[in-house]
Amino acid sequence: MADRETRPTTVWSRPQRGARGPAPERSRTQITAAALALADAEGLAAVSMRALAQRLGTGPASLYRYVGSRDELLDLMADAVAGELDLSGSSGGDWLDALVHLALQSRDAHVRHPWLADLNDRRGEVLGPHAIDYLDHALGILAPAPGTAGQKLEAVGLLGGLAVLFARRANGAAGGAAHGGDRAARAAHLAAVAAEGRHPHLLAALTSAGPPPADRDALFVTLLRRLLPAMLDQGAA
Repeated sequence: MADRETRPTTVWSRPQRGARGPAPERSRTQITAAALALADAEGLAAVSMRALAQRLGTGPASLYRYVGSRDELLDLMADAVAGELDLSGSSGGDWLDALVHLALQSRDAHVRHPWLADLNDRRGEVLGPHAIDYLDHALGILAPAPGTAGQKLEAVGLLGGLAVLFARRANGAAGGAAHGGDRAARAAHLAAVAAEGRHPHLLAALTSAGPPPADRDALFVTLLRRLLPAMLDQGAA
């Protein structure tokens, strides 16, 4: 009994709607989909119970029969994005290939929904059923990989962190073509500073490394293929 009383309550631990009131006119899935569309169009700050009710053509009070608070709505939204990932692929075969494919999906989901990273930064990620499925799937992919259980959980965390980082950069670059000029100017400035001779280590690194890949997909995949095996005590791939 004590365990039941202290166990945290989430939106998924309760029925889809309250027992009282008229027959249901919509579902949590429909409400969540409308909230996703609102956040994608106007940003996370625009998502309120009142704004969502207006979008659905109903009153805010009616939504509380399905969702207890705005925080619960945000939890549903984050988990709905996790549900967009295709987890049907087999966990057999090359674990690194499969994990990179999963990481690309995660990055693309964050590109589609730029507000998601900020949401998780502020509230911490609440693991709903789809997010738990994702975590279990990723660990299943890693089952044949070397490393401890703790290392594998860290590897999944690294995968998510890089996906968010590259999604933020992609969303920033989508603001206009001027970003390409900005990147070129920054690179030229760094090269000029290094060439002054006061930063020999930077100059040596830039000289030997050459220009970074212009293709962000290629850079993302390259980093994953280097970092993930290293985390799992396998060395660079």
